[in-house]
Amino acid sequence: MADNQEKDLQKFLKNVDEITNLIQEMNSDDPAVREKAVLETEKRLLFTGEDQEEDECRTTLNKTMISPPKAPTKSADEINSEAFLASMEKDAKERAKRRRENKVLADALKEKGNEAFVRGDYETAILLYSEGLEKLKDMKVLYTNRAQAYIKLGDYQRALVDCDWALKCDEKCTKAYFHMGKAHLALKNYSVARECYQKILEINPQLQTQVKDYLNQADLREKADLQEKEAHELLDSGRSTAVTTKNLLETLSKPDQMPLFYAGGVEILTEMMKDCTERTLFRTHNGFSIISENEVIRRCFSTAGKDAVEETVCVSVLRLWQAVCAGNEENQRLLVVHPGTGGLLPSLLASSVLTIRQQSLALLLQLAETENGRSLIISHLDLTRLLEALLSFLDFSDKKADSAMRLLTDLALEERFQVWFEANLPGVLLALTGVLKRDPKVTNTSALCQCIALMGNLSAEAAIRRQMSASEEFGDACLGLMARCEEDVDLFREVMYTLLGLMMNLCLQSPFVSEVWAMEVSRRCMSLLNSQDGGILTRAAGVLSRTLSSSLKIIEEALRAGVVKKMMKFLKTGGQTASRYAVKTLAVCTNSNHEAREEVIRLDKKFGVLMKLLSSEDEILVGNAALCLGNCMEVPHVASSLLKTDIVQVLLKHAGGDAQKTAVQLNAGIALGKLCTAEPRYLGWLVPLTSREEWGEPSQGTGLGLGLRRTELHGETRSPGALGAGRCWARELLLWRKPSLRKLGALRPQPGRTKAFIWHGFVPCTLLPLSSVHSTPSFSSVLLSSSFCSSFFSPTPSPLLSPSFLSPLLFQKRLDLPLHFFAWA
Repeated sequence: MADNQEKDLQKFLKNVDEITNLIQEMNSDDPAVREKAVLETEKRLLFTGEDQEEDECRTTLNKTMISPPKAPTKSADEINSEAFLASMEKDAKERAKRRRENKVLADALKEKGNEAFVRGDYETAILLYSEGLEKLKDMKVLYTNRAQAYIKLGDYQRALVDCDWALKCDEKCTKAYFHMGKAHLALKNYSVARECYQKILEINPQLQTQVKDYLNQADLREKADLQEKEAHELLDSGRSTAVTTKNLLETLSKPDQMPLFYAGGVEILTEMMKDCTERTLFRTHNGFSIISENEVIRRCFSTAGKDAVEETVCVSVLRLWQAVCAGNEENQRLLVVHPGTGGLLPSLLASSVLTIRQQSLALLLQLAETENGRSLIISHLDLTRLLEALLSFLDFSDKKADSAMRLLTDLALEERFQVWFEANLPGVLLALTGVLKRDPKVTNTSALCQCIALMGNLSAEAAIRRQMSASEEFGDACLGLMARCEEDVDLFREVMYTLLGLMMNLCLQSPFVSEVWAMEVSRRCMSLLNSQDGGILTRAAGVLSRTLSSSLKIIEEALRAGVVKKMMKFLKTGGQTASRYAVKTLAVCTNSNHEAREEVIRLDKKFGVLMKLLSSEDEILVGNAALCLGNCMEVPHVASSLLKTDIVQVLLKHAGGDAQKTAVQLNAGIALGKLCTAEPRYLGWLVPLTSREEWGEPSQGTGLGLGLRRTELHGETRSPGALGAGRCWARELLLWRKPSLRKLGALRPQPGRTKAFIWHGFVPCTLLPLSSVHSTPSFSSVLLSSSFCSSFFSPTPSPLLSPSFLSPLLFQKRLDLPLHFFAWA
């Protein structure tokens, strides 16, 4: 028996050793070893059944116990299985622990590699990335980073191998496809490079802009490659101009010659740049390096106070660059990306020598003719210095100022420039403020307008507008220029018109710099409303519509100046844009001033103008007209003038319509509530509109449902809410829209009232019958409440904003609260 136990123990230990070896082999890096271990494991599982039968034939006897209890025993294969699983679990935990430790080490090596890459030490970066991969072989970022370093060293084949490994780690790694495309581009595998870039777009369509740039680069590089092949064929054939170009470049490469020697050679070379072949040979024979790295030429460029010879050298080189870059995108790229060019061109543009400034501007205008050229300028030039240099051209009264502003405008239309501008606005805001401080009498009017319009376009972005509006000096400069233009509006009409566009956008930002500033702007706009120019009138009204709401004092002063009469005239004779501004101005004024309501009523008999606006297809006009009409309903005895009109149907249509702007529904609902509050007879018009006497069903067309129920309350029976003797009638009008919203509460009539008219407007809401009518205070105006059972407050719905100058439509507020309208007869 002892021999059998010893035998079992030895067998068990042998199994443990074999299983341990199998686990180690299954974790091997060698695929053959792993496959062999899997086969051995399967064999062991097959023989498990045979071992089990053999063990069942063996019987053991324990003589130390007289009557041993029967206990469950485990066979050897069960023990082996448990040991195997325990070993596997232990190994998995150890592997996970080692992986976490290796991940930390790999991340640290990656960061060190990135630091070396930034320093330009690409060899060290590769070593560090490789060490990281030894710690963690499936870390894709290490492969892509090492591929990028290989590309910097020109080892494109190794870069491609690393990209393949990164894709094995993650088949959707866009960074791997990018570097793979870049490597194939360098190897002149243009079609393969395009396939890599297209793969990026398939994985992430949001990278469309970047992929477009990559594909454009591939096209340009392929085009440049074809040009170089053709140029070298012509050079080999002995074409005279090609040979002369090569010889001239060899001559100019001689160091330490007199400045005029280089100036003369450059001028001759410029005359040779008439064809694509010569321009390509200039590039392939290192023409840019020969010129830019020449110490004498560099000294001429860097000298602040240039003499005649230095000026001649600079002008000659600038003309050569224009000739070389004409219609040649690859030459443009090499010029702009060359070290030193990024700061050199802006400094030459701001030179004190007029001819150098002119030639620098001409070169930049040539580069900016194409999208690729503008992208090169924005990506590689010092934009702060460039912007300041271009703005300085406003000192000129001729076409140079126009050309500079045209260049700046073209750049400002690019998305990359706008991103840069937003991030760097604090650094250039002073220069822009200086433009607004210029005297229009001595400044090129066309150029000044272009510059102000550029600021207006950029201010359409909220972040840029916020920074501009926050600058008190910038705001004061706008007012100052406005005042100078007012001295002769006819003469400076274009400047004033453009400035008003900028100020319209600035006034979208609230709060304003100060109430004093807003007051002054409003005064000047009121003054401009006397102009005979339609464009000035429209934009002045637009600015005014945005400044009035900032202060009651501004509204009162505008009312004294006759703003209501002027706006009503706009509504009767103006176009759609002017009407938008006018009706918003009236909505602001009537929303807070009783005199404004009375004047609107006096000037618009029977509300013919406002009713016409309510039938418009323009939601901004409709929303503000509804708000203005609702405000006027608060004037006693006015609502009855509309009894013979279809005002109820019109307001119901808008309140329950499918307007994209929810404020239209809100304002129409408020106007309807105020209308019924002021004149109960409108309820008679509502009764025929219901689809059922009891609870109506929502109509399919507008999504609006009307319900009308008449409830008799008996005071004698002391029904809930019936206080005192007698009878009272409660008529309930409900408006609702899908989706449903739970009912927020109930009402009861005030004691002593004989009738109660209660109507609720929910947008959206669900229709539920009132179980009882509860007590509530008396209200003479419509209430807007966020909680039906809590406190009430007077509504101040904000008028819809008219469109800004070159900016999207905006609302002051979007109110999605349920509406509650109360009126007591």
